[in-house]
Amino acid sequence: MDLRLLRVFKAVVDCGGMTAAELELNIGTSTVSRHVKDLETRLGLTLCRRGRTGFALTPEGQKVYEQTLGLLAAVDTFRGGIDEIHGRMGGELEVALFDKTASNPQARIGEAMALFAERAPSVSLNVHVSSLNAIERGVIDGRFHVGVVPAHRASQSLAYADLFGETMQLYAGRGHPLFEADTDALDWADLRRHAFAGLGYHSPNMELSHRARLTRRATGYDQEAIALLLLSGRYLGFLPDHYAASFEREGRLRPLAPQRLVYDCRFVGVWRRSPQPARATALFAQCLQEAHATAASPQ
Repeated sequence: MDLRLLRVFKAVVDCGGMTAAELELNIGTSTVSRHVKDLETRLGLTLCRRGRTGFALTPEGQKVYEQTLGLLAAVDTFRGGIDEIHGRMGGELEVALFDKTASNPQARIGEAMALFAERAPSVSLNVHVSSLNAIERGVIDGRFHVGVVPAHRASQSLAYADLFGETMQLYAGRGHPLFEADTDALDWADLRRHAFAGLGYHSPNMELSHRARLTRRATGYDQEAIALLLLSGRYLGFLPDHYAASFEREGRLRPLAPQRLVYDCRFVGVWRRSPQPARATALFAQCLQEAHATAASPQ
């Protein structure tokens, strides 16, 4: 019963309130509220505030939510272990992707999902989009089974498989002084005179901005945030060329010195080394590698 109440609580937090969780849980709002109240009684804690101002976690509720994620991940690992004993694949597989991979023509994640669905039809696939660091932490603590992230630094706790590449181009938005300027002779030193918008966590983007000593004046925590900052016309920054292409066609972004002010990064699949991955995790990792090996093969 405690696990059931914790799953209800997790759904309420993920959905942002009890009314929103009603559809996810397929039970009435009054029942959702009663389950949360029962959990609070059993724990002796107030987990959330609800009223006219909306739904909000208490500090204690935030801690219980974080503990709940770890506990439910452990339960899923246990279930996967039992499935291993029976020689079957079932349950759920949590896959986390770095944002804006769907528009990358080099990515074959959709093909990998199709292979997995064909080979493991009884496994429910849950897909998340998150930041690089959040995905790595989630894989290490068991909340995610497989992640796809830009390669930057290796962890001894994780196994890696090289998948595909991405080209990161420097852009200026309409209204920026460099948007209409001749930038053919522009170099890294010239960029230091302009405000730079970069990602706010350890990544190839952050490594390059530090190495080139760019002047950071704004920080984004995903590619969408960086795009919005560039579209303001006040900052320079890097975006994946495939993602920025639509803004470029509309005349809202312009690449600067595209042959020189650019860098490439590789994307990798990641999963935990220990304990030994469950069969579904290993199969999805295999499907990722197969799909991208096919894409890299000569036609």
